[in-house]
Amino acid sequence: MYIFLSKFLPLLVYPLGLATLLLLLGLFIRHRRWQIGMLTLAFLVLYLGGNGWVAHWLAKSLEWRYLPSAEIPQADVIVVLAGDERAEQYPRQTPEVGEAGDRIIYAAWLYQQGAAPVILFSGGSIKWLSVGSSPKDTAAYLLEMMRVPHSAVWYETKSRNTYESAVDCRKLLDEKGISRVILVTSAAHMPRSVALFERQGIEVIPAPTDYTVTQSVPQHKFAGRLPSLVISLLPSAEYLRINTIMLKEYFGIVIYKLRGWM
Repeated sequence: MYIFLSKFLPLLVYPLGLATLLLLLGLFIRHRRWQIGMLTLAFLVLYLGGNGWVAHWLAKSLEWRYLPSAEIPQADVIVVLAGDERAEQYPRQTPEVGEAGDRIIYAAWLYQQGAAPVILFSGGSIKWLSVGSSPKDTAAYLLEMMRVPHSAVWYETKSRNTYESAVDCRKLLDEKGISRVILVTSAAHMPRSVALFERQGIEVIPAPTDYTVTQSVPQHKFAGRLPSLVISLLPSAEYLRINTIMLKEYFGIVIYKLRGWM
């Protein structure tokens, strides 16, 4: 039940879900002033939730907390948290990755650079959300495509969220006598992940990837050019997606702290 609620309830406070609730309230409330208030709030939530300035400010506030080192980090294990690996399903001819799939690509690259001799892929499946092959099978296929041998990959397949990943990885690492790892996950997800793994007594070297905001983004999108400025002020589905991801991380940090997990 906890896993279901943790997936369901946040949908009601993300911009799209919250705006929908406010619109429904506006439709059913009879009082004129309350109706106007609900509709105005719904507009503001959608506008700000789909605004480029807000999206990039929120993203940078999370993603730039841990910036990559100029040197290749060194540890005994590269821990990569399951992201956007997509199972092979027709018409896909092979497993694929979405944006968060940068995690597994970056982990493979670090392995090829000699950062660590082993990759630990962490992430299980939630039965009522899962479609197709397991994250382990998808990850194994992708890593093999990137020339990472099976013998160099360990799997943690029971966790359903980041907290469980940290706990289950610690158990596996304790068995191997390992306490220092390179942690690969999305840059926005890194602050929460580092706190969770360190709470388990694991020494973490952050290796973030999947950046939304790079050094050139504000210059190209928002600086000085009228067409770019006008477009950046208009809401878009892409900015709505970015804001939702960033709010998910902030909500996760708050909830995890309240639960004493970090």
